[in-house]
Amino acid sequence: MANMFLFIARSFFKLASFSFLLLFLFSFSSFTSTEAYDPLDPNGNITIKWDIMSWTPDGYVAVVTIYNFQQYRHIQAPGWTLGWKWAKKEVIWGMMGGQTTEQGDCSKFKGNIPHCCKKDPTVVDLLPGTPYNQQIANCCKGGVLNSWVQDPSTAASSFQLSVGQAGTTNKTVRVPKNFTLKAPGPGYTCGPAKIVKPTRFVTADKRRVTQALMTWNVTCTYSQFLAQKTPSCCVSLSSFYNETIVPCPQCACGCQNTSQPGSCVDPKAPHIASVVSAGKNNLAPLVQCTSHMCPVRIHWHVKLNYKEYWRVKVTITNFNYNMNYTQWNLVAQHPNFDNLTQIFSFNYKSLTPYTGINDTGMLWGVKFYNDLLSQAGPLGNVQSELLFRKDKSTFTFEKGWAFPRRIYFNGDNCVMPPPDAYPWLPNASSHQLISTLSLLTTLVAAMAFLFGYA
Repeated sequence: MANMFLFIARSFFKLASFSFLLLFLFSFSSFTSTEAYDPLDPNGNITIKWDIMSWTPDGYVAVVTIYNFQQYRHIQAPGWTLGWKWAKKEVIWGMMGGQTTEQGDCSKFKGNIPHCCKKDPTVVDLLPGTPYNQQIANCCKGGVLNSWVQDPSTAASSFQLSVGQAGTTNKTVRVPKNFTLKAPGPGYTCGPAKIVKPTRFVTADKRRVTQALMTWNVTCTYSQFLAQKTPSCCVSLSSFYNETIVPCPQCACGCQNTSQPGSCVDPKAPHIASVVSAGKNNLAPLVQCTSHMCPVRIHWHVKLNYKEYWRVKVTITNFNYNMNYTQWNLVAQHPNFDNLTQIFSFNYKSLTPYTGINDTGMLWGVKFYNDLLSQAGPLGNVQSELLFRKDKSTFTFEKGWAFPRRIYFNGDNCVMPPPDAYPWLPNASSHQLISTLSLLTTLVAAMAFLFGYA
């Protein structure tokens, strides 16, 4: 009998060890398959609207507008790239507000040469400063689109194209297919074009309404899995009531490749300037050598405790030598955002993806002051402080309640430290959660010990 209990005890100890190992490994796993859907912006997408404005002898003239309906995910330099595949043998005779990256083979044309003859053209935005006779409204921003919350007026981009060898009526026109959107890299998946009700336009004096001859929409959604193989940011934590500084998880965004020199930059290297300038020819992050290897780190510090308020300091540090983050933004989820009293040197807007729950806030820089997060170095950080009013029914410093539930930087979910590593109050005797499995294991071991000496 005693041998049987000893066998059961050993089995449970092995099972418990394996379970704790799985939990430990899972705590460092930042992303799951469900995070291709963004719970903090469930309706966010990029919509491409294609409006046919007039017919031509062999086709039509259309205005294509890209709307960024995402609350906090924007498109930064070098900007968007839009592609598609023609359904028939269409060509682009001319463009305004944009251009194709390649002309293609137009050798069969004599006289007027089309702007692009490729079956699968790729279009980019024109740069600021383009001559006025090549511009249309909402063009020429270098492909940069702001997020909808930060500035809706700069969250759209348009170009005009004249299409030939196409249908000249609503019944003979064929919609393009296989739309692709890069912003500037991968991450977006576009659905098929769908014909919708023609867009209506109101004149400047608001006394007349016109409409497009034909309209179709394409919806593109973002997935962080497709955008990058590894995370792009991590979170570290600290507090006034505990000397422990919880760093970003080790290898949060990858590990240092010691076998390949130059995979990261040592800030103490004697020739750091030449190393950084040599790596600026590509968009891949050139990060500072750290234990976490993330391009960006967000530090959340619980700074002060008052009678009716408490204060947090947020610092964003750029470890990427290849990127100045323009129009950056930060999204944090914490239950006390419903009582945010004051924020210093950042803009703020409450996000309520679910009605009645106000636990998510979006922060971004003040224009011309700190809306630019400079590349890694002495100026590569921005910071602010948040003042919260205490809610007596929920407020506590125990069990890591004062730290955020999740943080996004520029729309990407950041790697959080494991919950059992959070700074705890000094009077907390233990912060290890006792599970039912561990209690059962202890009980069986005790029974085995007693029966062993019976």
